[in-house]
Amino acid sequence: MAEVQLLGYWASPFSKRVEIALKLKGIQYKYIEEDIPINKSPRVVKYNPIYKKIPVFLHDGKSIAESLLILEYIDETWKEGTPLLPNDPYQRAMARFWAKFMDEKCLPEMLKLCYESNYEVRMKAKGELHELLKLLENELIKDNTNLFGEYIEIVSILIIYWIGIIEEAVQVDILKKEEFPNICAWADKLMSRSFIKESRLPPRDKLLVFYKTYAKPLIKEDPQ
Repeated sequence: MAEVQLLGYWASPFSKRVEIALKLKGIQYKYIEEDIPINKSPRVVKYNPIYKKIPVFLHDGKSIAESLLILEYIDETWKEGTPLLPNDPYQRAMARFWAKFMDEKCLPEMLKLCYESNYEVRMKAKGELHELLKLLENELIKDNTNLFGEYIEIVSILIIYWIGIIEEAVQVDILKKEEFPNICAWADKLMSRSFIKESRLPPRDKLLVFYKTYAKPLIKEDPQ
């Protein structure tokens, strides 16, 4: 059997996505913890020379980067077990669409909210993220999540788990139940599913300490 390895980092939702998919498929693999984001090991640079970041998936000596691409590769290579993407072409396309929406629209605003030094930029990111979550609330989660398979559920850990920790770290309140009842109910449902529980998401307290190390509270500082 070809060797399967995953280069990841404990606090990364992107390497955790791949771990969940591998376990859901019942694939044996070797996990290699990388010292990211502080240092980029020669191994990461070797196997992902373009972006130099995790996750990196190694199968029979061949490397694949980017979590969404890795999930699709896993689904197409290991047909047995639980399918990640739906069989219907339209539903499969829409699953990919909403996954890209989370990574290409929501994620950049989450990063600005965490790490940007300018207060006004962070406040704008908070507002943008609120509007993006409203789109998820009204367009994806209200009626359609059951159609898009485990793929969209795995991808969404960025929203259903990580975003709450980021909110607490920077002391903002965005994902309120009264404003986002569909997302919150969906999150509760997903967190109770066996494949999410068994994936051993990073402990919330440990993740919170990690984000507080790098992210400042969203408080406007008085000019000196």
